[in-house]
Amino acid sequence: MRTKFLPFEVLHEDRDVVVIDKPAGLLATHTHLAGRAARESQPTAENFLNSYVRKGQAKSSRRVWLVHRLDRETSGVMMFAKDERIASAFRERWGELTEKTYLARVEGEIADESGVFESYLQEDADGYRMRSVPMPADSNQRGGAATTPKFARTEWKRVSCGNGATIVEVKLKTGRKNQIRVHFSEAGHPVVGDVKYGGRKAKRMFLHSLRLKYTHPFTGKVFEFESRGTMK
Repeated sequence: MRTKFLPFEVLHEDRDVVVIDKPAGLLATHTHLAGRAARESQPTAENFLNSYVRKGQAKSSRRVWLVHRLDRETSGVMMFAKDERIASAFRERWGELTEKTYLARVEGEIADESGVFESYLQEDADGYRMRSVPMPADSNQRGGAATTPKFARTEWKRVSCGNGATIVEVKLKTGRKNQIRVHFSEAGHPVVGDVKYGGRKAKRMFLHSLRLKYTHPFTGKVFEFESRGTMK
């Protein structure tokens, strides 16, 4: 469903969530702008959806809540909550309640049919890049400050390869910032177009959120949605 309010397709909507097919190049949420008015005027998926659920009534208190993120240049399935209680439940149990599948075009022709990357990821002090670091002294560490190393597991299988690149299907068992991009870059196969992590320049970054499967945190009902878009 596409409406006049939205520059993307709504794949599903109910009283608790709205699932969209985000295009590449659209911010999921606002950047660090000074002032509420500046943040709310920025063209983001979150702001477009706020206008959508308010049905054009600027003074309405209706809004959506960010549950997870997609990088600006990553396209595909993304979910927002329509209730703060639902958003909190998803955030607290994200790894347990959801399964995300991506497609990526990475540099080089990978010989292996499948594989797994595991590491602890840590954000640089300036917040610009993530990188793998040695296991922290407390190996059970999973949270804390933004700079705390966090365990990340990326499972992948080869879909096709040729012309110096490989298409991989990726399942995230954890949802860390830039996880797919870091793991493939460190393996010598950066995502095509991901200049930040060593990829060659291209018309876009070829990373696509293909599928989202989730269990409702309160009803236990299972939903699954797949993007109708592509990595073109």
